[in-house]
Amino acid sequence: MSRILVGPFNRVEGDLEITLDIADGRVESAKVNSTMYRGFEQILQGKNPLDALVYTPRICGICSVSQSVACAYALADAMQMGMPRNGELCTNLILANENMADLLTHFYLFFMPDFARPVYAAQPWYETVARRYRAASGEAAREMLPARAEFLHLMGLLAGKWPHSLSIQPGGSAKPVEAHDRLKMLAILAGFRRFLERRLFGDTLETIVQLTSAAELSQWAAQKPWQSSDLRTFLHLSQQLQLDQLGATTVPFMSYGNYPLEGERLFRPGVIDAQGTRTPLDSNQITEDLSHAWLTGQDRPQHPELGVTQPSLENQQGYSWCKAPRLDGQVMETGALARQLNNGHPLMMDLAARSGANVHNRILARLLELAIVVPQMERWARQIDPSERFCLHSAMPDSAIGVGMVEAARGSLGHWLSVEKGRISNYQIIAPTTWNFSPRDSQGIPGALEQALQGTQVMEGEKDPVSVQHIVRSFDPCMVCTVH
Repeated sequence: MSRILVGPFNRVEGDLEITLDIADGRVESAKVNSTMYRGFEQILQGKNPLDALVYTPRICGICSVSQSVACAYALADAMQMGMPRNGELCTNLILANENMADLLTHFYLFFMPDFARPVYAAQPWYETVARRYRAASGEAAREMLPARAEFLHLMGLLAGKWPHSLSIQPGGSAKPVEAHDRLKMLAILAGFRRFLERRLFGDTLETIVQLTSAAELSQWAAQKPWQSSDLRTFLHLSQQLQLDQLGATTVPFMSYGNYPLEGERLFRPGVIDAQGTRTPLDSNQITEDLSHAWLTGQDRPQHPELGVTQPSLENQQGYSWCKAPRLDGQVMETGALARQLNNGHPLMMDLAARSGANVHNRILARLLELAIVVPQMERWARQIDPSERFCLHSAMPDSAIGVGMVEAARGSLGHWLSVEKGRISNYQIIAPTTWNFSPRDSQGIPGALEQALQGTQVMEGEKDPVSVQHIVRSFDPCMVCTVH
């Protein structure tokens, strides 16, 4: 048996190292190390509860809105208040703007450039793919970045700035939208739709959303050459490299649900297992295990409301700054694939029934979500009524608890807040990558990525295995959120 250390990873937000034990050319076991402790949960101790709206977005520069929304939801829960319809519409639009920009960025700048690596130079498709997706200099980046920048102008109209906006409040949005702003928003969304339909999909968003099976997807892809759109290119590469057999897990899929509006959610919460059995989400069953983390303060798994985040290098079993979150003692996978399976999208249900969770299905779910959410953003923008209220106000009780649960681009994000004597007495956060990149728990059970890496082929002499890169990026990690 041999051992290699992979990392630090480029084109990953934050710092990541993975230790791989290799036997007979395959990964026998993996340990995932989130290497940078940051301590936001300690920073928030003793602060005014509303100050969390300033601190938590700074956990991350690329998913700051997700942190803002989770924080606002937790504060609203503690104050027992809701949002007016306009507040929900604007919050959904701001969150979707960031999430869709993240999904797009991941595909073009983080995931696809790996196919331009020299290891693939002998493949017949290499020159075409490298020319388009090569990191920083490829044709795709030059096309995508202006489209993304124009799309993020929506954030200016709705939130004032990005990242770290303060417009998201427990009672809604502090920035009202005028009638002329709504017209600008619709124009921005129309421009983004044009880019998606022309370059990413090569078809209408509605056509992509209506695909219901692997057979329909294959028939659709065969209608035009594989080079004609970026989705068709991905499907071609996936078929050639058998990405549907890479990075498999059999753990359940969890989603907190997302984009609430008057009691309904665009994506519903839940847990669904590998056999397709779906159960309601019970967040009271969430615990965090410190047995293999460089943390101390609790001798058994605890619900985050009672959790402690206290760094310590004295844990001899520790190999990561990341805790091990579990739901009813089980490892969970979260992300776009989990959202679409819990929401029952027929295409992803069919693909998961055939091959479960893998690199192919994770990436396809992210692209499908773009096609689903952008038309919904157009509908939300049209529903804003500039004559109605955008934000409500209330007072924070001297003692309260609150929970804020949201779906970031990368998966389920939760904030747990406790207030005593008007100050924050405890604040715990579980980010999506904390779920997916968790270390082993007290039962020795590896986290989702650690399981996905087991059995992966490593070629002789590889120090930076490309298969490992594909698997890691299929989860779209955000390591600074992981260790917040």
